[in-house]
Amino acid sequence: MSVIPSSNAQAAREALAGRLKEIRRDAGLTGGDLAARCGWHKAKSSRIENARTTPSDADISAWCAACGVPDQAADLIAANRAVETMYVQWRRLHRSKSLRHIQEGRVALHERTRLFRTYSSDVVPGFLQTEGYATAVLQSVVWLRDLPDDIPQAVAARLARARVLREGDHRFVMLIEEDVLRHQMGDANTMAQQLRHLSSAMSLPSVSLGVIPVKGQRPIWPVETFNVYDDEQVTVELLTAKVTVTAPSEVRDYLKTFAELQRQAVYGRQARSLIASAIQALG
Repeated sequence: MSVIPSSNAQAAREALAGRLKEIRRDAGLTGGDLAARCGWHKAKSSRIENARTTPSDADISAWCAACGVPDQAADLIAANRAVETMYVQWRRLHRSKSLRHIQEGRVALHERTRLFRTYSSDVVPGFLQTEGYATAVLQSVVWLRDLPDDIPQAVAARLARARVLREGDHRFVMLIEEDVLRHQMGDANTMAQQLRHLSSAMSLPSVSLGVIPVKGQRPIWPVETFNVYDDEQVTVELLTAKVTVTAPSEVRDYLKTFAELQRQAVYGRQARSLIASAIQALG
């Protein structure tokens, strides 16, 4: 298989190849020994270790079994499958897709997900955004990335995507930092409408919304915004890129972090009190 043009994807491939090489060496095997145990030509081992050939799922399973570490295969297979999509620069993504198409492209994933876990340290989660707030957020995206302005269409697609809050067998567990309530997107009226909508959304049967207070000791610091889809995939939104995590051990790390953030959050009346205070601060 030819080398993937993207430098990020190639770096991920080389990292995987390096890990396989370490596993072989830790097992005390030569490339020839490994090939003999796996039943393939020793040149194949060399091509995989030098990232010239992408291993199949079966290749990785055989490699790990031959080296006595079959338990490591699942993470490596997940990393191998995600090599082209695990790190996608927003600018590269927007060169081929408009804002509207990116919003619409997430529909299939959202429709098949049963349990959503969302943690946001910067803005209100997309599912809970009002039209005015979403417009302000996407205006910032257009400014930062010098994109064509299809904001009305993108906002409409984002609001339409939120129908999963009320349809089907979906559950949403959402956590936001208290600072999100204070970061004013749009004018004061837009922000007040958004905050009132947050308070109202807490009554939806499918939604659990927690707010992590600024005050008080906390064992874990605010981290990057991330979304967990069931227990299978995590997306992390950075300023310049989207990172997709599928390796089981890494997904578990995000689930562990989310569980701790849940314990730090307040809910119900206490959360509504923080929202009301933020509305009052708008004057």
